[in-house]
Amino acid sequence: MSDSHELPADRTVLLAAFEGWNDAGGAATHALEHLHDAWHAEHVDELDPEEYHDFQVNRPHVALRDDGTREITWPTTAVVVATAPRSGRRVVLVHGIEPSMRWRRYCHELLDIAATLEVDTVVTVGALLADVPHSRPIPVTATSEDRGVRDLLGVEASTYEGPTGIVGVLQHEAGARGLAAMSLWAAVPHYVAHPPSPKATLALLRRLEEVLGEPIEMGDLPDEAAAWQAGVDELAGEDGEIGEYVRQLEEAKDTVDLPEASGDAIAEEFERYLRRRDKGTGSA
Repeated sequence: MSDSHELPADRTVLLAAFEGWNDAGGAATHALEHLHDAWHAEHVDELDPEEYHDFQVNRPHVALRDDGTREITWPTTAVVVATAPRSGRRVVLVHGIEPSMRWRRYCHELLDIAATLEVDTVVTVGALLADVPHSRPIPVTATSEDRGVRDLLGVEASTYEGPTGIVGVLQHEAGARGLAAMSLWAAVPHYVAHPPSPKATLALLRRLEEVLGEPIEMGDLPDEAAAWQAGVDELAGEDGEIGEYVRQLEEAKDTVDLPEASGDAIAEEFERYLRRRDKGTGSA
């Protein structure tokens, strides 16, 4: 679909998400974990955590193996490669914990690995806490500092100024190397900040479907998102203060969104439905 604002199928895309400050409700890292499983990704590399982590901040975990021996798992950054099932696009997934130190060296090492895998587009995926109602569609913001990406995908330049996380640094360093780079951010309701946040994860994956031009098998996520929303509905119903706050957020959201319930928005939603329905048929 030439008018659908998606990356060309011959581009190798790196998707990166990091636990910590950039990952409200665990939504971003859970989105990459879902892709890892759905597309049967294979491990290709990892970064040595000794260089980048304060182990008093991100401690290693110890566990018992089936044979009774003990195993220590370190907070490393894993690089895996998947093949999108319909288009055959190579997709590199980077999943780690936001490093404690040496951010520039960390990004350079990741981008060096990306170069060996012939990556030409970097998409960072994050989630932030925001004043949004859980009962409405989760907003996902797409931005890029690359004019070519903005023109191709119809996204905006970021106007944010202030503290940034590793996703912001990685996107900047990717652009400095001449790679196309963009960022996706899901807004997680701040009054239900604890992970998991399946509705936000689902929103990120649906946005990635659009960017990649590739249907993603969602599995149990829609049911988990519905159960999550029902649980928060129950919480709001039992707590009058939270319930009133949610109603205020709903009214504010509905007032802003009303003019955007346009024919274009309806057509885009129908197009997403058709692409998921036709998954695996080779049609577009």
